[in-house]
Amino acid sequence: MRSDLAKKLSTLREAGTIVLLLAVVLAAWTKDHHFLEAKNLNSILLWIPLLAVVGMGQMLVILTRGIDVSVGSTMGLAGIIVGMLFRDHAGLNVFVGAGIGLAIGAVLGAFNGGLIAWLKIPPIIATLGTLSAYRGLVFIVSKGDQVASNDIPDALVNWTMNGPIKVGGVTVSWLLVWAVVASIITAYLLKQTRTGRDIFSIGSNPDAAMLRGIPVRKVTFIVYTICGAFAGLAGVLYASRYGFVNPGSAGTGFELIVIAAVVIGGTNVFGGSGTVPGVLLGCLLLGTINVALAVLGIDETWQKLVYGLVILVALILDSGVKKWLGKLSEVGS
Repeated sequence: MRSDLAKKLSTLREAGTIVLLLAVVLAAWTKDHHFLEAKNLNSILLWIPLLAVVGMGQMLVILTRGIDVSVGSTMGLAGIIVGMLFRDHAGLNVFVGAGIGLAIGAVLGAFNGGLIAWLKIPPIIATLGTLSAYRGLVFIVSKGDQVASNDIPDALVNWTMNGPIKVGGVTVSWLLVWAVVASIITAYLLKQTRTGRDIFSIGSNPDAAMLRGIPVRKVTFIVYTICGAFAGLAGVLYASRYGFVNPGSAGTGFELIVIAAVVIGGTNVFGGSGTVPGVLLGCLLLGTINVALAVLGIDETWQKLVYGLVILVALILDSGVKKWLGKLSEVGS
């Protein structure tokens, strides 16, 4: 019985994230009892969607022992192109714009996938190159000009300002709905399709997967394409969230936060294991930390340092909890 319990606990890779999330909430609430009021909860809920959408694609990539550090640039490029389309074509439907952003991201992701799957370029090298190339395209396409707030359609901004659920002043925005949709699609892919099973197999043992006849190159290409597509969609959601798209700031550095959220959420950086709920927990933790730093009165100049340190602590705790649970499982068996 103890052995069975230990084995179940060993699969709970989100345990460290949950513990740290509760600790952050408790610390912020102790400092300011207003932390859990609607204003702060809304801020957290608005911080999560972009991270979650891109995080779903990044998780698929990491599950195959890969990584995509170009997602921030992909997000910025898709956001600036769609923003310019909204500016130049005032009647453009926002859902069409979202579809265009998705398609742009998919093309950029497919390019990454081609470099990695068929040209055999290591993922970190390939996507470091495209990170720079795609960011350069952002400035070339926009000529360095920002898409201003008056060029973003009200219907798109409405995705941030309103939503299908409002409870006690807390709004579940349409942005969050997009994140939920991306999460459901990802969960379905991993749990209900052969491609999902192949993704886990490749991450667990790429050589064995190839010997078993799994189309490793094809699956690799697919996951990078999906990752790019989600990043492209996030570019449009960025325009909704902030009401403008600046070529110098849109998506800059976002890839590091996304990777942190995915890994904190329990996805193994060496591939083969990870869950959608875990990634969502990682996103929730980082969103909570982001808001809590302001509530705790941390000076703005120190916030990035503290934010980075908390991420490191989260990773260390997550790793420690997983090792402890693994040892418990061994002893129980």
